Amino acid sequence: MILQSKRIWAVNTWIKAQITIENGRIERIDAYNARTPDMDYENKRIIPGLIDIHTHGAYGFDTNDAKPDGLRHWTKNVVKEGVTAFCPTTITQSESVLTNAVANVAAVAGSGYEGAEILGIHFEGPYLDQTYKGAQPEEYCVPADVEQFKRYQAAAKGMIRIITMACEHDTDFALTRYCVQHGVAVSQGHSGASYEQACAAIANGASGMTHVFNGMAPFHHRQPGLVGAAFRFRNVYSEVIGDARHSTPAALYNFFQAKGADSGILITDSLRVKGLPAGTKALFGGHWIELYEDGSAHLVEAGNLAGSTLRMNDGLRILTEEAQVPWQSAINACTINPARYLHIDGRKGSIQAGKDADLVVLNDDYSVLCTYVKGQEI
Repeated sequence: MILQSKRIWAVNTWIKAQITIENGRIERIDAYNARTPDMDYENKRIIPGLIDIHTHGAYGFDTNDAKPDGLRHWTKNVVKEGVTAFCPTTITQSESVLTNAVANVAAVAGSGYEGAEILGIHFEGPYLDQTYKGAQPEEYCVPADVEQFKRYQAAAKGMIRIITMACEHDTDFALTRYCVQHGVAVSQGHSGASYEQACAAIANGASGMTHVFNGMAPFHHRQPGLVGAAFRFRNVYSEVIGDARHSTPAALYNFFQAKGADSGILITDSLRVKGLPAGTKALFGGHWIELYEDGSAHLVEAGNLAGSTLRMNDGLRILTEEAQVPWQSAINACTINPARYLHIDGRKGSIQAGKDADLVVLNDDYSVLCTYVKGQEI
């Protein structure tokens, strides 16, 4: 199959090109009209498939539900927003709930499903700071425990790829170092760490920051904290929720000015109420949340933000159109950067010969015309 467009994002710029797909991979890239195409998208933008590494759920399903049908419905439908791969993300809960949740992801991943590829599990909590827990249930936040994590990873059949934790509460950085040594990316988040504590965690292998600005102390020029560390260390991959509610467009612009084009990661942090009507109430980590008219989700009792209902294609639009983030930083944030963070950039994250044919065709308003997952139009 041969696709072409006058606006294909490759080699960090828009080019007129033609993509040949064979056996689910990009076989070659040629000049526009080099051969007769099967599909000419003319001036539509074609970008790499979007990768969301931090998303709790959608369409009434939450990763902690541990329901195979709910997860399969999610993988099948999330492609409508251009997502071709993602990491189902847990929320802090009891050991039995989390064990069932990760086991469910592993079972579905092993038995087959349609749509976006499950890359692995993002294990958010339960090793979090109680002051900066956000919407995470305080009663289940516990100290870091290597032996307990081993049980979780065994239930997940090794599919936990990222863990969000408050490394300052990890005695001797034992869990931090264990995870790094066993191929699990450690992301500092829901943490009250000082700048110095953040530096120490990075020195012990932590390579990420979870939703910068949220779930951490605000930046202060005499107490820069996690935000200051995220801005200082460009080699530390840092997430940001791109819904313009968790962080304003000005803050998003400043974030990408600091991170550059190679280490910022756009996430949705989406919840089960994504895709459901305004006014919907649902449980999140054992606490009730409500979906507001503006698309934001809040804890019913406390009223604070509790994740988002962001669609990844809308996040890209917000970055480029509202926050005025350069194209390279914005597109990299939802394609090649998360792929590099997960060490899968050899097959995903960019439009390049030899990689999976994960492609998104966008209309000018950033709505998704169609999505290809490994060469299959969905």
